[in-house]
Order: sequence, then C-alpha cells, then structure tokens
Amino acid sequence: MSYTTLEIERAGYLATVWMNRPELHNAMNEVLIAELTRAFVELNEDAGVRVIVLAGRGKSFSAGADLDWMRRAAGYSEAQNLDDANRLAAMLKGIYRSKKPVIARIHGAAMAGGTGLTAVCDVAIATDAAKFALTEVRLGLIPATIGPYVADAIGWRQARRYFLSAERIDAATALKIGLVHEVVAADELDARVAAVAAEFAKGGPQALAAAKDLLGLLRDGSPLDDVLLDDTAQRIAAIRVGAEAREGLASFFDKRPPAWAKD
Repeated sequence: MSYTTLEIERAGYLATVWMNRPELHNAMNEVLIAELTRAFVELNEDAGVRVIVLAGRGKSFSAGADLDWMRRAAGYSEAQNLDDANRLAAMLKGIYRSKKPVIARIHGAAMAGGTGLTAVCDVAIATDAAKFALTEVRLGLIPATIGPYVADAIGWRQARRYFLSAERIDAATALKIGLVHEVVAADELDARVAAVAAEFAKGGPQALAAAKDLLGLLRDGSPLDDVLLDDTAQRIAAIRVGAEAREGLASFFDKRPPAWAKD
C-alpha cells in the first residue's frame, strides 16, 4: 500500500521503514502516526519480512511532535485529545509488540517522541552525534504515552531525572543509561544495523516471536513464582514439538543451515 509520510524498502528478509518528512525532521503528526501503525501491521503479516528497521530520512531520526499538530491539539476538547493520545499509544504499542525484531537506526535528533520511538524498538543503534531528550515538561506537558517504554529502557532512577529535568542526552550518555545499545560513527551506522539484522535473521521466525512474548511474561516475573516457572516449562515443551524446532535441531545435528537461514 502507498504512504505519504513513509518509504518502505525491502531487501531480502529486511524491511526498512523510513520516516519521510525530512523538511520537518520527521516530526510526528496524526498522518505519520496512522501510517506507522499500518506499516507495522502489514510488515508483521508479511512472511517474507524477518527483521524491521525504523529510520528517518534527512538530518534527524525524529524531532518529536509536529508543531502544527501540537498547535491544533491545543484547541481540542479533552475527548478529542484522548482519541489523539490513544492513536499515538496504539502506534507505540504496535512497534513494541511487533512479532519481528525491530532495530532503531538513529542519527541526529531523536527528541521527545523520537526518544519514545527509540525505546519501543528491540535494539537501538545510534551515531555518536545523536541526541535525545524528554522535553515535555518544558512545554507544560508530560512524557505520558512514551513513558512506560522509556522508563523500562533506562530504569526508574534515570527516568526520575530525565522526565523532570528535560535535559539533553548525548549519545554517550544514552549508551550509558541503556537508551541505546550501541554508538557508532556515522559512516558505520548502516553496516552495523545490517550486521545486527543478520544476527536476528539467524533465528527461527516463530521462535523469535515466541521469545518476544516470553520477554513480556518475564518482565515482572520472579524465579520464586512457581506459576511462572510452570508456564516457562509448558512453553518450551510446546515449541519443541513444532516443525520449526524440529528443523532447527535437525540442521544443527546435520551441520547445515536451517531452512529459514536460506532466505
């Protein structure tokens, strides 16, 4: 399907979703939010896509909210604002809960909502010149819909600082606090993203989806919870008898690549 704010490139198992509003530093408005939501639904349903990269055209990953969108939202009723916020929340959830691994390719500004987009991806790789911030309180707002994801990424102690101070976070600090996984030079960004995507693609597609689902279960779990431990035993027993696991184990013992690695 066609998009007005996105470009989607496919190369074998890899799909790259380019936010394509470079003149506005890929600032988010209702159209971009709706199109990102739709794109991730479509890519998750596409069996040929194994890994998704989220990226931004131009000088920035995403500068956050579009100023015109914010200006219009200021005149909305509370009910209209709730509808607007729910659409943003659904987009973030759709990326975070993608059944396929998602890599954030970050350069330039990743501010406010751009920081949120960073946090919802499974892996975030940034250039050493990338910059982040949770600037909402300086506008009399709060980082609400992105908050659960950012706090999960950086931890509650760091969230207390950056939600309240709204100070800039450089790439080195983002790496230190866990907002991004790697920081590389600008001319190494694409190669590093491709290398990480290749590592993901070695995993079985169904196993990757099941592993992401398992992570959700474990997020607030405890090794002292017998119900959780029973659940994990049931999960591994169920997946072992599946065709994908049988192929994976057979390929291991046969010393050959599994079928999905031949794509």
